[in-house]
Amino acid sequence: MASASHRRPLRKRRTALVWAVAVAAVGLLVSLVIALRPGSEPDTVRTAAATATGTRPSAPPTTHKPTPAPKPSADSPASSTPTPAPATTSARPSPAATRSSAPRPASGTAALAGRIKPGTTYNGVATHYDAKDGDGACLYGPSPDLMVAAMNHADYETSQACGAYILVRAASGASVTVRITNECPLPCAPGQLDLSKEAFAKLAGLSVGRTAVTWSLLSPGTSEKISIRYKTGSSRHWCGIQALGHRNPLARLEVRTGSGWSRLTRTEYNYFLSPDGTGCGGSLRLTDIYGEQLTVDGIAVRPDAVQPTRVQFTRR
Repeated sequence: MASASHRRPLRKRRTALVWAVAVAAVGLLVSLVIALRPGSEPDTVRTAAATATGTRPSAPPTTHKPTPAPKPSADSPASSTPTPAPATTSARPSPAATRSSAPRPASGTAALAGRIKPGTTYNGVATHYDAKDGDGACLYGPSPDLMVAAMNHADYETSQACGAYILVRAASGASVTVRITNECPLPCAPGQLDLSKEAFAKLAGLSVGRTAVTWSLLSPGTSEKISIRYKTGSSRHWCGIQALGHRNPLARLEVRTGSGWSRLTRTEYNYFLSPDGTGCGGSLRLTDIYGEQLTVDGIAVRPDAVQPTRVQFTRR
């Protein structure tokens, strides 16, 4: 039988072995728990391990958010809708394409002009006559302004030249502006102007008798408004209507009827006639050679009375 002294060391070795097995089992259990966790080691373990090996942990990945669209500057207009991409943005009409204003045809264009057209220079000769009080075939009546002229028969064109302002130039460079109030009958040739003595004297001496000239249509500046006059004998059953003081040559005069506007016939003595009384005393519509239209109301049938309006054609 073994002595007591030999049994004690054996017990101690067994105890140490048991503790070693227990520690190993605990270590194995801890290792299994760590290995089975998502992401392997916990952050603290990875950080400690990295620190122990002298390396720094990598930064977590950055999530890139979309860059917001730039806000409109204070100078640009605010909008409640997103700004479309330039490729699909339709062109905005220019202010010039959307502005509301009366049409002004370019100089030289006049769809309703007859033989005398704006922007055209005519060659001819100038003669002179005694205009007396300035009245003539256009039947405007006496006038203190004697800077007037008679238009040759062809260019008079059934009184369409009446009231036109003409700039006349002589070869010397002298010029004068006259208003057409009369007709120069044959043998006045196309292009010829018969000026009042007062107007002719601005170009040459009266003793010359005739001189070569060029002339062209004007659209003068004036503060005068158009006036309307009914002819002698006019009534609700028959009337003749005349426009006076118009800046541009008159192309049409119309009267309002139940079905619209009715154009009146122009005479050689510069009145527009309504032989059955249609529109007499009603609204009138005046159209110049450029197509501009003016409507006149409130003109009563008062024969030989000059009745002013508040309208005038645009200067061209």
